[in-house]
Amino acid sequence: MLVTLTDVLKDSKEKGYAVPAFNVFGYEDAKACILAAEELNAPVILATNKVAISHMPITILGSILTQLAESSSVPVVVHLDHGKDFQTVAQALKAGYSSIMYDGSQLSLDENIKTTREVVKLAHALGVPVEAEIGAVGYSDPNLGVRAILTNPEEAKVFAEGTGVDALAVAVGTLHRMEEQSAEIRYDLINEIETLVSVPLVMHGSTGIPDEDLKKIAKTNFGKVNIGTALRMKFGHSLREQLDKNHDVYDRIELFGKAMDEVKEEAIQKMRLLNTQNYQPNTLVLN
Repeated sequence: MLVTLTDVLKDSKEKGYAVPAFNVFGYEDAKACILAAEELNAPVILATNKVAISHMPITILGSILTQLAESSSVPVVVHLDHGKDFQTVAQALKAGYSSIMYDGSQLSLDENIKTTREVVKLAHALGVPVEAEIGAVGYSDPNLGVRAILTNPEEAKVFAEGTGVDALAVAVGTLHRMEEQSAEIRYDLINEIETLVSVPLVMHGSTGIPDEDLKKIAKTNFGKVNIGTALRMKFGHSLREQLDKNHDVYDRIELFGKAMDEVKEEAIQKMRLLNTQNYQPNTLVLN
């Protein structure tokens, strides 16, 4: 069933769970994530980043993902990750996305508040919740030119109250595209932010978080945890291994089967660490 981000995060802190937002790039990894969620009877968020929507038009990708969500037996959110402009946000809303992230994290605080407020106004008019980012989660590759800025708790409070966002991404020690679980989480910042901000928090760059820290994070106000690189590595390593061993196999559907199974198992592992199965469904479902 297709639901909104607000639906699945509503009781996350009270019930001690977080919902993974898996970055997906098409049918295969999206289906694998849904199968994982269905096995655990847990919700899942299918997120598409700028790489995904530059490869496949958002209208096509959105149609695939929303149809998969609607036919699933568990709650599925279709989420735009790191939308950088109004045009992309509008396209995602038109394509049926049930959650939007607008990323103005590289802007000044005042400009970020101003632009995010306008996105919230647009999305809320259509009943779609909005995530935004204060501070900035950087990348493991510094050549990408994204400034990494730890979140200032007071700024987080001002931003959340000034924009009306439904979820807030904060920077507390992770980086995007980390391939090893070596992130050092700033729990002191988390505690301060939780004191000042009431909306659910979002953790980006979570492939780099050690398993024990993921368990701890599920018990905080982090309701949404973004995971992309871990799944991409599973899919890619599976394809490479199969091609190395089977030089006569060229049918991609045959190759995708094992890769999908490995993505599914990785998704299940992350969901268990985050206690995602603690979610209890409510009655709010998109038509």
